[in-house]
Amino acid sequence: MRNDQRIWGYVKQHRAVSIMVGHGIVLFVMVMVLLNTALGSALVSALAQSPCSSGDRTYVVVSGDTLSMIAARYNTTWQTLASYNKLANPNLIYIDQHICIPGHSSTTAQSQPAPLLGFANLFPYGQCTWWAAQRYYQLHHVYVPWMTNANAWQWTQRAYDAHWRVSTQPSAGAIIDLQPWVEGAYGLGHVAVVERVLSNGDVIASNMNWGIYYWKVTYVEFAPGPGVTFITV
Repeated sequence: MRNDQRIWGYVKQHRAVSIMVGHGIVLFVMVMVLLNTALGSALVSALAQSPCSSGDRTYVVVSGDTLSMIAARYNTTWQTLASYNKLANPNLIYIDQHICIPGHSSTTAQSQPAPLLGFANLFPYGQCTWWAAQRYYQLHHVYVPWMTNANAWQWTQRAYDAHWRVSTQPSAGAIIDLQPWVEGAYGLGHVAVVERVLSNGDVIASNMNWGIYYWKVTYVEFAPGPGVTFITV
């Protein structure tokens, strides 16, 4: 009988210890989860709020953005932004990602490479590319330097490569580049030359290969917006 009592007392004692240990483990796990969540949130917040250098501007990526579009908005190049922000793959940017736009303290006009210049207009006569190159030469006495891989929709990238200026803001005498299916352009895009900027922000541009009389110069109103850039030397 006394042995049974000793055994029962031993079982109750160890059962109480087991319950206490179990509760302690549960409490420890809960504390660790809370700490990890707080630390993770703090780390994510710290990364998200990583400041740009003094004098820079900060751009927060939104849906539909590309590095080229951001660069055009700030009159710089996607190569500059990719290098400055140490982007391993310039084609991969994410919503809410912070892109640092170099300020005057880090990038000056003197440090930019000189723009490349062309020597002739070798585009096929009657194409929009021929007219844009020819009209730009008439206005500025400068030929565009890109002749290969230069369908109309590619002119924006070719301009970046040649260190020309690309902007989303129109100016008289600039080349307007429409991406495919934008404002009536077909699958190869369209280029023309801005003759006049209207008070509403739209432009009147001279074109060839636009409409049924493709061999004639026509004047068409276009609006700045997505898929539209303006190129100048």
